[in-house]
Amino acid sequence: MARLLSNAVFKGIATLPSVRSSRNALGSFYGNRLKYSANGPSDPDTHEDFRPTNKVQGSAVSLEDVVEQDVKENPVMIYMKGVPDFPQCGFSSLAVRVLKQYGIPLSARNILEDPELKIAVKAFSHWPTFPQIFINGEFIGGSDIILNMHQTGELKEKLKDIAASPKSE
Repeated sequence: MARLLSNAVFKGIATLPSVRSSRNALGSFYGNRLKYSANGPSDPDTHEDFRPTNKVQGSAVSLEDVVEQDVKENPVMIYMKGVPDFPQCGFSSLAVRVLKQYGIPLSARNILEDPELKIAVKAFSHWPTFPQIFINGEFIGGSDIILNMHQTGELKEKLKDIAASPKSE
């Protein structure tokens, strides 16, 4: 009975316009490029209702190709937990706050939506932790490295060639 009631409540909430729009805002890619998400491996500890869904059906693009294209096409690319407007860990939040200081365009993917994307990014960078930040195609590191570069002025130098966009804060 409790399960039926909770399902009815959640289905009712999911039909609200604000919930539908927030679902779109929390997509796996933040920026103005392609949007991508895929099913993760079947996780026995995750109930079917909470598993990621495949938003790109029949795509022949591998996750490795997606990561390579992201890094190549986006001057600043961050693979993080959450999205820049709603980071879901302190390290991702710190990295976004530091990068937003420069008013540069920021592209991001939410690695929490796709465990296989997380694995592909780790393989691409040979780095085990997140967030992972790439600037002009070069892997820079995580939030601690970005913060240190910001404090020493090295980050300003690295970002000087990236066209500044108006701050939205």
